[in-house]
Amino acid sequence: MARLEGKVALVTGGARGQGAAEAALFAAEGAAVVLTDVLDAEGERTAAAISGRYLHHDVTSEKDWTRVVEAVIDRHGRLDVLVNNAGIWVTGRLTDTALADYRRVIEVNQVGVFLGMQAASRPMREARSGSIINISSIAGLRGAMSGFAYGASKWAVRGMTKSAAQELGPYGVRVNSIHPGLIETAMLHQLPGWDAGATPAYLQRIPLGRTAEAEEVARLALFLASDDSVYCTGSEFIIDGGMTA
Repeated sequence: MARLEGKVALVTGGARGQGAAEAALFAAEGAAVVLTDVLDAEGERTAAAISGRYLHHDVTSEKDWTRVVEAVIDRHGRLDVLVNNAGIWVTGRLTDTALADYRRVIEVNQVGVFLGMQAASRPMREARSGSIINISSIAGLRGAMSGFAYGASKWAVRGMTKSAAQELGPYGVRVNSIHPGLIETAMLHQLPGWDAGATPAYLQRIPLGRTAEAEEVARLALFLASDDSVYCTGSEFIIDGGMTA
């Protein structure tokens, strides 16, 4: 039986990588999927491949969030699942991160999640059900020296998740965070030295000895989107091959 049969899911940053994997798996499990991004050509191709719908969406814009959620409700009459997946990485330590870069990361990774939870929680509260899945990172569990702004944003996602879970729980809306480690996506190759010979050093820090595929994160998101996780809220789900063990 399809685990998301009859559900409507919205996935941000769904054009490629983890978002595309989540959108594809959700569709395969019976959900009507709307994916959003600013990468229009890739987004349209991904949506077409899974018989979903693509919408251009700047997650830092409150107006865009209102427009996207209204479009989902207008077409499908409901919103059951939100995956706040959109995110960016900027390399830089505390002492060399430009203020403009810091603000750009916070706007996408933190403010985007805040606006998404606000917008999606309105129809979910009315329906008295829903699952919000916020993609954080292991950088939201420990220091991230080479990505200071990224780490700050992902700690914020972790905290917002817990506060939202407390607020929305009485309405039947669940909010959880996923904390991926090194996942084989385009962002992985932005890590300092990854494509310049540092890969073995990174892998030595992973007890399982490998990176994960985006589909492996998608399977965890599927669990949280489905009724299999009906009693899970305010929790952190780590998928890192043991890096933070």
